[in-house]
Amino acid sequence: MISAVVDGIALSNSQLWVLVIVLSATAYALKVLGFVVVGGRTMPPLVDRCLALIPASLLAALVANDTFTSAQEFVVDARAIGLAVALVAVWRRAPFIVVVVAAMAATALVRALA
Repeated sequence: MISAVVDGIALSNSQLWVLVIVLSATAYALKVLGFVVVGGRTMPPLVDRCLALIPASLLAALVANDTFTSAQEFVVDARAIGLAVALVAVWRRAPFIVVVVAAMAATALVRALA
């Protein structure tokens, strides 16, 4: 029984689980490698500041990618309005739940009107 097709290759359920376990182990090994290489040493202040910015920049890249692409194409649709509303709400220092609900409502309103 075929469970999925990955890059044109049909995989069974057991093959999928092996793939998930191997990829998970590889990701974990790479994280551990970072601790082994760095060890107990302290990073220079510049590197430390740069490392602190990585999560925020990664999240921004994921949001931008999800907002402005559909499949392999660049699109500007209701999601962009929702993001703009969220940015204004964050700029105005609204609570997180207000930011989410306002962005959701703006996106839904634009989709309903379109």
